[in-house]
Order: sequence, then C-alpha cells, then structure tokens
Amino acid sequence: MDIFLLSNGRLTTSSQWLNYATTRLQEMFQRRQIRKAVLVPYAVLRGDHDQRALELSQSLGIEVVSIAHFASPVKAIESAECILVSGGNTWWLNKCLHENGLIVAIQRAVFERNIPYIGWSAGCNVATPSIRTTNDMPVSNAVVMPSLGLFPIQINPHYIDTRISGHMGETRDDRIAEFCVINPDEIVIALREGSGLQIKDKELHYFSGKNEGFKIFQYNQHFPEQYDTKILKKWVPYRCV
Repeated sequence: MDIFLLSNGRLTTSSQWLNYATTRLQEMFQRRQIRKAVLVPYAVLRGDHDQRALELSQSLGIEVVSIAHFASPVKAIESAECILVSGGNTWWLNKCLHENGLIVAIQRAVFERNIPYIGWSAGCNVATPSIRTTNDMPVSNAVVMPSLGLFPIQINPHYIDTRISGHMGETRDDRIAEFCVINPDEIVIALREGSGLQIKDKELHYFSGKNEGFKIFQYNQHFPEQYDTKILKKWVPYRCV
C-alpha cells in the first residue's frame, strides 16, 4: 500500500506542485514503475483542470491526465496506475466523488488492487472517514456524506496556530476543539503547510518540508507537538516509524 496524505500542494505560490514530497514520490514511482497517473481535479473550482494536470506532469516527471478525458470516471480509476486527488473545495470534491460513483471505485483500487493514492488539501480530507474537519465552506447545499476512509483518523490540513491581529473570530485551534467537544472519542491530526503522512506497505511515516511537527487534538487531552508517528500507534493499524 502506498498512500500520501499531504497538507497542501506546494510550499509557495511559485513552487512546483508537491515539491516538498518529491523525493518520496519519486522513490515510490520508481519502485512501482509508475509512468502515468489519473488526476481527480473536481475540487479545483477556479482553475483549468488540464493546465493543472500539465503542471503536475512537469513537477512529478510522469504523465498526468485529468479524469475528464476518460470514457467514464469509474473506468478511469479502474485503469489507473496511480490516483492523484487535488486540493480545492472539499465539500464539492466529496459531492462529485459520490455522484460519479468514485467512492467505492477508489476504495477498491487502493485496498484490492494496491493502486497508490496521493491526495493534498481537499484530497487529503476526503481520504479520512469524513470531511468534518475540512476548513472549506459548503458551497452547495450538502449533508456531510462519508468520504473515502483510506485513513482511519480525521485530518486538518493547512493547520496554523497563529492568531491574526484584529481578527475576532475563532482560531483554528478553537474550531478543532469544538469538533472534539462534539466527538470526544475521536482525535484530529493537524498538518502544517509542507507536511504529510506516508503509508508505505504497513508503515506510517511523517515528514515536513519545514522541519515542523504535527499536532494532535482530543477532548480534555494535551499532546506535545510531534515529529514522528509513534504517538499514533494507539489509533492506526500501521507500524509507526
């Protein structure tokens, strides 16, 4: 099994896509002899999907094709060597996955055929059991439908603990704490920019392009900031390294 759950698409607006994960991704591509990937770009609401695929091709060194160019979305996933799920609006992405029959198709691809999954931002959110810890607005009327469940724990990508001067609304910590009040038995992994989780075979790895740790939230619990995954062994079925 090869799964990459990444906080964001790139470190700066001028960086290449997924640049902070390139070394790990290239190792996986070479090990699995992957030459082509299918891009699921539904979350991108204000960009050209083919342009995004081209930019990813240039960054990753493999051919990336948007799912729109296949006879059907399900057939695209069934024939994919690798699945890329872009960031953008998580609500719209999850809605489109359900409407196009891709929830089960991607689950089968990953769990039954061992197809690699790479998701960032919204693509990371939908890989967890639900999208309840997304930062995005529900841009359409929607219920919180189950998502892919490729990873057993909720993730909050783009995590930042900075309090903006003059901002009187809730901080990210406040919002995650609210989730934990309603769901006291669950934990949330908060991933800062330029960081991600990699599942390689049955091992769970954490990495950061900025040498920063991740944070864990649970109701009435305090966890120190982490730089490795060993603290997660209670909640995940992987060897945490």
